Amino acid sequence: MPRIGIIGGSGLYKIEGLEIIKQLKVKTPFGEPSDEFTIGKLEGKEVVFLPRHGVGHRISPSEINYRANIFAMKKLGVERIVSVTACGSLNDQMRPLDFVVVGQYVDCTNQARKMTFFDKGIVAHISFSHPVCPQLSDTLFDAGYKASKDLRIKMHKGGTYINMEGPQFSTLAESNLYRSWGMDVIGMTNMPEAKLCREAEICYATLACVTDFDCWHPDFEKITVEMVINNLNKNIKNAKKILHGLIKNLPQKRNCGCQHALKNAIITDRKLIPARVKKDLAIIIGKYVK
Repeated sequence: MPRIGIIGGSGLYKIEGLEIIKQLKVKTPFGEPSDEFTIGKLEGKEVVFLPRHGVGHRISPSEINYRANIFAMKKLGVERIVSVTACGSLNDQMRPLDFVVVGQYVDCTNQARKMTFFDKGIVAHISFSHPVCPQLSDTLFDAGYKASKDLRIKMHKGGTYINMEGPQFSTLAESNLYRSWGMDVIGMTNMPEAKLCREAEICYATLACVTDFDCWHPDFEKITVEMVINNLNKNIKNAKKILHGLIKNLPQKRNCGCQHALKNAIITDRKLIPARVKKDLAIIIGKYVK
């Protein structure tokens, strides 16, 4: 049975109830992932867990090796990834301690992070108008909605996540600008993951945990780490319970287009793709490039 990947954001470094089978380091052509991968069983299904920032939160959002993280997940047989991420809210309807299953992303990092596997002699243009997997997102929202009454939380379906650079929080001018654009939540990590997952034909969905109102809101004009961490710890407890429900109810087979994202996307003449690139990307492009 294909494995399910969970990428843990700030505060999520382990999952209670996960029956650990093994922990291992994974080598990739793109360098080292954020940390060791934990492989285990949750709700009877095999799960691969990775803390995005490393255990102990050692890696800044701008320094995360996103390509290594996603490539390693693919190498480990992961077909679906749920990203659990802390975020600020730019929408007064999405309040601190709410959860948002994101529908869209906007990048504001100016390509400061590596967001593609396709360079150095190979080019691919994937379709990305709908960047999250509909099947995975629907199941994730349903799991949260079913748990919301007991957890006393509010779930939101859809909304746009703007990926800022960081590690500093927004200026007031930036926060107001993003709101004028119609952005809903703000974070520092998810756009690279979404792009790379689509290139790797891995389903991707975001469970965004709202910790604050960014700095546009009068009550949150001065965002402090203490404030964020306090709400984050409350969110993480609930996020873990939502993940249990997701894993339990996730269908075994995928019926989405994510699994065929690279079909017709690679435009480089096959004869001109360097042999080293073919070898390095074999687990991603092997069924299309011989």
